[in-house]
Amino acid sequence: MNKNLQLVKIRYQKGLTQKQVSDLIEIDRSYYTKIENGQKPSVKVAKRLAKIFDIDWTIFFEDFCAISAQKSDST
Repeated sequence: MNKNLQLVKIRYQKGLTQKQVSDLIEIDRSYYTKIENGQKPSVKVAKRLAKIFDIDWTIFFEDFCAISAQKSDST
């Protein structure tokens, strides 16, 4: 898992702590920390994060989709 530095940067720009973000999107802080550390969120959580951070929710899945497509093309 790659650390999601973009998410960390946006959170800092908004002046929010991990706890504040997790409270806003109604998840445990530990789950949010895992997302910042590279874990893929659920679609529901991705959409909530996107709303808070004003980003496209699909960015959390773009790398995964690209890797999956490459694997299926090579078989």
